[in-house]
Parts: sequence; C-alpha cells; structure tokens
Amino acid sequence: MTEIRTAPLMIAAVVSLGLGVIVAQYLPSDLLGLRQGAGDSEESAMEPAGGDQEQLWTCGMHPHVIESEPGQCPICAMDLTPMEMDQGHEHHAHDAAAAETWTCPDHAIIQEDSPGTCPIDGLDLVRTAPPAPDVSPPPVAAEDARPTVTLDPGLVQSMNVQTRLVERRDLTRPIRTVGYLEFDQQRMVTVTTKYSGWIERVSVNYVGERVNRGEALFEIYSPELVQTEQELLSALDFAREMEGAPEDARRRAWSMVESARTRLGYWDITPEQIARLEETGEVFRTLEVAAPAGGVVMRRMRGLEGMAVQPGMELFHIADLSSLWLSVELFEDQIAAVREGTEATIDLSYFPGETFRGRVRFLEPELSEETRTLRAKIEVPNRSGRLRKGMYATVELQPVEVRDALAVPLEAVLRTGQRNAVVLAHGGGRFEPRDITLGQETGGFVQVLAGLDDGDRVVTSAQFLIDSESTLREAVLKIVSERRDAQGRSGAADPHAEHDVHAHGGHGAHGGH
Repeated sequence: MTEIRTAPLMIAAVVSLGLGVIVAQYLPSDLLGLRQGAGDSEESAMEPAGGDQEQLWTCGMHPHVIESEPGQCPICAMDLTPMEMDQGHEHHAHDAAAAETWTCPDHAIIQEDSPGTCPIDGLDLVRTAPPAPDVSPPPVAAEDARPTVTLDPGLVQSMNVQTRLVERRDLTRPIRTVGYLEFDQQRMVTVTTKYSGWIERVSVNYVGERVNRGEALFEIYSPELVQTEQELLSALDFAREMEGAPEDARRRAWSMVESARTRLGYWDITPEQIARLEETGEVFRTLEVAAPAGGVVMRRMRGLEGMAVQPGMELFHIADLSSLWLSVELFEDQIAAVREGTEATIDLSYFPGETFRGRVRFLEPELSEETRTLRAKIEVPNRSGRLRKGMYATVELQPVEVRDALAVPLEAVLRTGQRNAVVLAHGGGRFEPRDITLGQETGGFVQVLAGLDDGDRVVTSAQFLIDSESTLREAVLKIVSERRDAQGRSGAADPHAEHDVHAHGGHGAHGGH
C-alpha cells in the first residue's frame, strides 16, 4: 500500500518541475530583474577597474612588452605585473597634493614616506608641506607631440632635474691656430733723399736704437740744396726792395720767393728749417735730415758717414713697435667664418699666464698652393714694447657664426638619429618632450630654428629618463586607443548580429509551435 501511494506523489513532482521549466522559458526576460542583473554583473566583471581604461600588464625587465592579460614575459619568462595607468591631470594633482613626505632640515635630499631620523646626522625628520594642486589646464600639445609627463616633486629632486631658459645669443666658432709676430707694415718708414749729396755726420749709429719724430738722423751736403737756398735768399731780398713798386711788380717778386720755398719743401726740408734760413740770411752748408716718424731703427746702411748718396737710396728703416702684426694661417673650411675685425686671443710662452688680444686687420687675397691655407694678419697692441718680431704665438679666433640666435645648450638636446628633441619644463612637475629643428652648432650651444620660443625652459639633465617615460606612456596610450577602436567596431556590429540571432531563433520557436 505504501509503494502504491508513493508512486503518484513522485509522478506529480516530476510533472510540476517540467511545467516550471516550460513557464520560465516563455516568461519575459526582464521579469523580476533577474536577467538584467545577471547581464550587468557580467559586464561589470569584464569592465577594468580603471573606469574607461583597460588594465594592461607589462614586464619589469622589458617595459616594451605590454599584454592585456596576466601571464609571462615572452623574452625572460618573468611574471607580468599590472601597469599603473595615468588617470589624467586632475588625478595627478590630487595624488601629489595628498602625498606626505618627511625630510631632514639640513639635508633636503633625504625624502622619506614616514617619520624617522636622518641617516646622515641623526636629526628628526620633519614633515614637508604638500604641494598645492595644480589647477591650470595642461598645455595643448601639437598633433605630433608626445604626452605630458607629470612627476612627483620628490622624484624630480631625486633625479636631479636641472633646467635652463632658452636664450638669444651670438654663436661663435672658436678657431685655434699658430703664428708669429712681425712688423706692422703700416707703421714702417724708409728714410731716403730726393737729391744727391754726401753724408758728413751720422747721429744714429746702430740697429735697434730708438728715435723720436723730428730727431736728427744725419747731416748731408748737397750742392743742389745750397743753390736753392741762395735762390730763396736772393728772391726774398728782391721782394723786400720792391715794396714801393707797383702791385704787379711786387706780386711777381713774391711769387719767386714762394717758388723757392716750394722747391725746398719738395726736397723734404721742414718749414722750421726754411724759417730759420730766412731769419738768419745765411746759407747752410750742410742740412740735418730728421726722422719722419718715431720708432726703432730696424735697418741702417753700413758706412754711411762720408758716403755719396743718390736720390732713392734706402738709408734707414724705422718701425713703430707700438703695434705689431701676428701672421697666422687658416684652413679652407675656416676662411668663411673669419673676416676683418674678428677678435683673437693670443698666448705666448714668453709670458706665462698672460693673455694678449687683437683683431684681424686683413686677409691676403689668395691661398697658398702648397699648403692650401690663407694667411691673415692680426693687429696686436704693444704699448709696453715687450713683444718682439719673430715671437711664436698660439691664437684662438672667435668669429661669430650666427648673431642673435635662439639657442639651447648641447646637453639639453636628445638625438635619436631620426629626430631631435628637448624636454620642456612647464612647472608643477609637468614635462613635455618637444621635437625641434636645429641649425648651427658651436661653443657648447646649438641654434634652434623651429620648435621653441623665447622664455621656454628646457631640461638639461635627466631628460633621458623623462623622455623614456613619455615614450612608454605614448606607446601605452596608442595600444589602449587601438583596442578601444577595435572594441567599438565590434560593439557596433554585435547588436545587428544579436538581433539576427534572436530573429531567427524567434521564427524557429514559433515555427516549432
């Protein structure tokens, strides 16, 4: 009897369970919110913790390895670690403001996350004031610029980041060469006579003797000079006798006097000597020849006393040593940069620790065919008279390559072979790599033709680390953007596919019924 009663109960339970399954199949999908909640749970489980950003995984030893799922590095087989994604400028400002650091009063380089003592002098660490949040909008980057990098102030200090303002300056190209001193060609004079005669007494007897302008060099007897002196005295007496004569006669008499004076002046007789001749009325048998310029006697004809001389004979050479010329040679690739007036710094081993300065006076018109060099003359002041002809010197020229150029230090430029860049410092721990176009490079600076403006501040140290961080962040953002685009395209196609499936499924179901 018991078995007979139990059988109908089991049959009823099976029938009820089947009916429940059938009813659930045909109920609306959003009844009691069961399917809607399940769908949201699945979507939220697939959504990354970072909101709109996808969680990525990378290798600690190979940062360029980036995967969307955890696993192992394909290069070193190390476990991948989750990447910290940049949540935007506002998150950086909030994190920086919330961070607290502890430092030593005497050693600002000590930065700790918790209180303690300085490892250098044992002083208690003090809390540093958190930086004020930077509410200014980030700079608008060009289309080809990479993302701005925001670093913690403590990290900036530990990296020893140094910056420098972009400035305008004259770019010079130092040229080092050698040369030797010689006489200034424009300060040398040669003493000659324009008449024949005999030298009777010489006042300057050796080479190297210093003479002043107007100082007597020698006395000469010349019959031509004596005759002209007599003509001047006779014309002067005649003109004085014609004082009471008519105007025309007096004018002709004085014209004879002026003619004799002019002839003596053509023979380098000084106005003082002519005036003395007219005052005394006596003919000078010998005449003193004075130095036309002051300086040092560099050449003197031997055996001058008693020698018969003819017009044009070189009797003395006098050089003014208050200025000398330094003769240097320039190579072909240096000629274009050097011009008249270029400044030069001169060092001589004869005067250790002392530096002389000069300027390029002129460049010779042709190159040497043997050495393929061009000779330049540098004017060097020598008021003290210590410099001597023939001294050997080392010369550094400072020609200006570009005037008023926008320039940055060479150490601020990042060169990859395909691009040149600098890292701009915007303040508040924000840095931006910027591509630039370079020009002339000299003297530790390089000209910037495009990419920077006056007043920009560039990083001169640790810019490699900042640029690497920017490059990595650029690659991550590119990967995320590509995956979002791919998901967007697939998401746009899924609704149609799902609609088609439901449509076909619906027809099949109805057809079944």
